[in-house]
Amino acid sequence: MKAGLSIVRERKFLPERLNAVDTDGVFEGYASLFGEADLGKDVVMPGAFGDSLRKRGAAEVRLLWQHDPAQPIGRWLSIAEDRRGLRVRGRLNLAVERARDIHALMREGAVDGLSIGFRVERARAERPTGLRRLEKLDLWEISVVTFPMLPGARVETVKQASPDLAASIRRAATRILS
Repeated sequence: MKAGLSIVRERKFLPERLNAVDTDGVFEGYASLFGEADLGKDVVMPGAFGDSLRKRGAAEVRLLWQHDPAQPIGRWLSIAEDRRGLRVRGRLNLAVERARDIHALMREGAVDGLSIGFRVERARAERPTGLRRLEKLDLWEISVVTFPMLPGARVETVKQASPDLAASIRRAATRILS
């Protein structure tokens, strides 16, 4: 080993499968995040969904697979704006074969993207940045997708690990570091 070089010790924790989706198909996450540009340079502004949600409500917004209207996979239990974005809670209909497949993929972490389908009612373009600020949207559907346009729009993982899970992670970390 050359003089002056140091060894950097990396710490990697073994991932334990965290079930973000209940066994009955209920899941939560953010379908849109305010103030963040998506891959198409659209930025949803706070309040953009307000009129649409008052008019339509969660019951009239479709839960689809990959934005395909021929593949409804469940229903939205709640959709609401908060400070961060568009918070959603949905239930996959496990009597539908496609929903059972998606349920299995979501529980394994293989699919966790969310994406909105909407009609723009009011937007403004920013010339220097090329961004389009979406100020008022008519929300039609929210899909579970493989690759969301807004990378942060995801089904969330469990927020707080149970004491047993936390202890299990600490034990695994101790084994790795020793």
